[in-house]
Amino acid sequence: MASKTKRTVGPAHLRLGVNIDHVATIRNARGGRHPDPLRAAHLAVEAGADGITAHLREDRRHISDADIARLKGELTRPLNLEMAATDEMLAIALRHVPHACCLVPEKREEKTTEGGLDVVRGENHLRHYVEALRGVGIRVSLFIEPDARAIEASARIGAQVVELHTGAYCERALADDAAGLARELSRLESGARSAATAGLEVHAGHGLTFNTVGAVARIADIVELNIGHFLIGEAIFSGLGPAIARMRVLMDEAREGNASRPGRASP
Repeated sequence: MASKTKRTVGPAHLRLGVNIDHVATIRNARGGRHPDPLRAAHLAVEAGADGITAHLREDRRHISDADIARLKGELTRPLNLEMAATDEMLAIALRHVPHACCLVPEKREEKTTEGGLDVVRGENHLRHYVEALRGVGIRVSLFIEPDARAIEASARIGAQVVELHTGAYCERALADDAAGLARELSRLESGARSAATAGLEVHAGHGLTFNTVGAVARIADIVELNIGHFLIGEAIFSGLGPAIARMRVLMDEAREGNASRPGRASP
């Protein structure tokens, strides 16, 4: 494990990465070009996003290869490419050289990413991809559970960033399970602290809503949140720009210590 002398508290400004996958999901439901994920990315940046995330899946169920090329060519903010650790995805990443790549587990039958990478058992396999991506200057993130062993393994194989899976925390909020919510929040706090101590930059995401973002945003070791599905869903009711702007305000208020504890999560 990396030295435990590197821990630094996260900056006052908590970055927001907006995942635009499900703009492409809606487009693909009917075919054609509308709605355009690139347009959504530009609107997200205007509304306060610090970066854009897109997951190129093996089955291309939402984001396409053409989307990645357009995003890389036209974005004015960093592009974070989520990808499985496969040779096909590695070749695509090396061709486009996004700002960052986040390696995620991927199963064809899942509706969405169901949990973090098993970095401990997959350490030897993942090391090859981490080294190849870092070799061309791409920042490498691993999507993991807030687990000490996964964090230690991430540091050993050379990842610069870990993104902590917030799905279990958000599920406990939806279930109105106060004890479970506190337990999962404690895991996130402990995981973020351990990752920062190991010299890793700490991100978090998956399932966050207006009602659940505050407690996670208050964790000082976390420097970036990645949020997508909820914001695209809210855009139906309020517009994408206003939805992102509200999330940005809630994150900022929480970081400044002005937000109250989250209540029942939005559906």
